[in-house]
Amino acid sequence: MLEFITTLKHRYQTVQVGEKAEKCTEQLTFIEAFLQKTELDRLPINIGVIGPTQSGKSSVVNLLLNQESAGVSPLAGYTVHPQGFSIAQKADDLIAIKHYFADIEEVPQSSLDHQQYDCYSLSACQQHHLPACIVWDTPDFDSIDAQSYKKSVLKTVALADILVLVVSKEKYADQSVWDVLELIAPLKQPIIVVLNKLVPDSEALIIESFTERWQQLRTDKTPEIMPFLFTKGGLVEEHQEALNRLVKTHIKQVQRKNQQPLAKQFIQAHWDDWLVPIKAEQIAEAQWLALIEAVLEEGLDNYKRDYLDHPHHYDTFQNALARLLTLLEVPGVAKVLGKSRRILTWPMRKLFSKGRSKMSAAFPATQETVVLQQIAEHLLLQVGDKVLNQIDPAQGWWKLINQQLRLDKAHILQQFEQKTFDYHENFKHEIDETAQGLYRKLEEHPAILNSLRATRVTADAAMLVLVLQAGGIGLHDLLIAPAMLSLTAYLAESAVGGYLHKAEQQLKQRQLKAVQQQLLQQVIQQSLKQLPEKMTSTHYFNISTQQLAEVEAQLKEKPHGLRLF
Repeated sequence: MLEFITTLKHRYQTVQVGEKAEKCTEQLTFIEAFLQKTELDRLPINIGVIGPTQSGKSSVVNLLLNQESAGVSPLAGYTVHPQGFSIAQKADDLIAIKHYFADIEEVPQSSLDHQQYDCYSLSACQQHHLPACIVWDTPDFDSIDAQSYKKSVLKTVALADILVLVVSKEKYADQSVWDVLELIAPLKQPIIVVLNKLVPDSEALIIESFTERWQQLRTDKTPEIMPFLFTKGGLVEEHQEALNRLVKTHIKQVQRKNQQPLAKQFIQAHWDDWLVPIKAEQIAEAQWLALIEAVLEEGLDNYKRDYLDHPHHYDTFQNALARLLTLLEVPGVAKVLGKSRRILTWPMRKLFSKGRSKMSAAFPATQETVVLQQIAEHLLLQVGDKVLNQIDPAQGWWKLINQQLRLDKAHILQQFEQKTFDYHENFKHEIDETAQGLYRKLEEHPAILNSLRATRVTADAAMLVLVLQAGGIGLHDLLIAPAMLSLTAYLAESAVGGYLHKAEQQLKQRQLKAVQQQLLQQVIQQSLKQLPEKMTSTHYFNISTQQLAEVEAQLKEKPHGLRLF
């Protein structure tokens, strides 16, 4: 779970913008730090002093420490780094703290730089008013630069076993104060509220107002409130004694056994909000896959309509019949016929050989390959149009997929062209098988076979074989039409007419399956499905439904079986 929370936080930081994304990032940063804390052994008791600008946090820290350790300034935003002050801690006791802040640099307090925010300090403090613990002075969470160091503030708040919220009479009602109190509410950290800089006439009213607001926002008991009256000389001794007594009481009551259930409650409370953009992406990806399936089905229908079932374009079965003619050579005269055929057709062969050498640089431009290339271009145009219809300014996934489609379109078409050539060459075996099947069927009818052998020696048949050798039927159908029509009509009217139709349909089925698998699925479908993987991961969440299901399964487990860490 911790790994997923970290991933989700990073995605929000790089993908999402806006107030809602900022809020989710804060929540994820906070619970990530809390989960990291639960993994640490021998962690000292930590007291976090938090509050808005000019509330007197550093003064309260010094009051707890009984010495001037935290820097105090009348300037707003003076403290911009977490500053820890350890009481009665050995070096080994602080190892866990160093692990916790591993992603933030530790520097001596005197070397903290206001221009470098990712730092913290941890200093030893000699005092005897509090038991062993670490007191943390934290940056303001509402100053102008708060966004720059909010991570360190949230990590310090998550680390604290006890929180001391310091607010002044001017700041206690600020929304920033209540936003923090709402954020940390599910983890039920003990809180002491210090209402600082009060005047006698307003003390009761402010305490009442704070209590009322607390009860509206949170369901837990209102914390103990310590009113500190304003004094020119700073916080007085009686404040120190009262605060120390209260902190000592809370230290004795610190328990860490229920942290996992509290973390689970926090995650569950915000889970649906965190997943809004992820679910939107997953819906978009599902629609993308459905779109691909729809255009592939349309492409297959177009292939059947424009080629397989087209009365003038379909020529594959004619290629099988042409190969059948090569099997009908009369035994003993084939060599003589071949020599005569070469003499008669020499000029045409020269012409075709030039054309074939040009075509070999790409692939044979048969009627089928032309139709297939047109279908591929049409499919990608269709996909592009459908993607444009889905683009929504509030959801950038479709915009990204559109950009990736435009980048890859030429490559997909080039790959489709090459695979079409491979398919065309490989399918010749199926054409030969069909011709062989027809020949074996004719052998069952000797009279028809002998009649066809007699026809085989005609000039038209010789031209047909030549065309087949020159690149296949389709380029020269005007030359071979008489021979093909004669052969087809003869076979259809003969005793093998039924088998002829069956053989053609079976060839079409194999051809349809080959085009579907080798071209539409392995090239178009696979290429389009891979487009989301090529999209820049910094522009979308890229969390799969399987990843999400595995994490959600953990959240649904019973507490004793939950493994968050």
